[in-house]
Amino acid sequence: MSDITMNDVMTQELVEKKYNLYLTTINDALGRCFSKQSPATLYAPAKYILEGNGKRIRPFLALLASEAVCGSSTDALKVALAVEILHNFTLIHDDIMDQAELRHGRPTVHKKWNTNAAILSGDMMIAYAYELALQSKSKRHSELVHILNDANITICEGQALDMELEERHDATIADYIDMIAKKTGRLISAALEAGGVAGNGTDEQLQSLVLFGEKIGRAFQIQDDYLDIMAENGKSGKMAGGDIINGKKTYLLLRSLELTTGTERDLLHSIIINKGIGAERVPEVKAIYERCGVLEETASLINQTTEEALTAIEELPYAEGREHLRGFANILMKRDF
Repeated sequence: MSDITMNDVMTQELVEKKYNLYLTTINDALGRCFSKQSPATLYAPAKYILEGNGKRIRPFLALLASEAVCGSSTDALKVALAVEILHNFTLIHDDIMDQAELRHGRPTVHKKWNTNAAILSGDMMIAYAYELALQSKSKRHSELVHILNDANITICEGQALDMELEERHDATIADYIDMIAKKTGRLISAALEAGGVAGNGTDEQLQSLVLFGEKIGRAFQIQDDYLDIMAENGKSGKMAGGDIINGKKTYLLLRSLELTTGTERDLLHSIIINKGIGAERVPEVKAIYERCGVLEETASLINQTTEEALTAIEELPYAEGREHLRGFANILMKRDF
């Protein structure tokens, strides 16, 4: 990776300024959603989850996508909100399935209310997201609904695949890539695609945005796996090697199973069989990762996939939006420029 130049620093500062500006716009607009007071157990949970400390990555990307194809994000705000509300619906239901008690340091919706209220509120949020998309100024409403439908179905497929993978002892890298593409990647690419439609982008431009989103989504998830084992305890609020301790099937674990033999492979396979391993053995597993080369290989894959994403949007017509997408991708991936 090349050294950071003064121009890169300026670009990063401009992107962060744009992000902070749009973050305020997005949060203000989300705060005006679900204004009805009754039934309280339907609307209050929806408002509650939107008040959480979300990064708003998906609506931000939708706004930037519109800028990149038409030079303005004005007509894309309601589309961006629709994507974010759809995302938060998935979080409510994911938390129920995972039996999670906290999200962003606050009680999850089903813990603060109850499971039935959480399910019903999440269902309502889906319809609300479609309504917002239909209220946008775009004349391409059928495309927007199709994008949201496809994203919703694909996310459900990804969640189902994730649950299936938890029970399988023979999961492959291909299985894992397919799962993260559906569970994580599709809503990112859908946000960009919907933003492009709101900006009246061409089919070719939309394909470029979708490819960008798919690549960034994949790189982001694999990087998350990588940072888990490389993190220092206390940073990012989680223990280094948490995925190993919990027996999570990550890119690193599945790839290292392909690269090792003998007792090393037996140890790695035991993590899957036993659905985890003691925290005291994390350094031992990390040492195996280092010896088989999976850490270096994964870091290279993250950078390569990110570069492919950046290449995908080189021909988008409006430089400011395009460069903000590129800059945000670099910040999101925590890469050296």
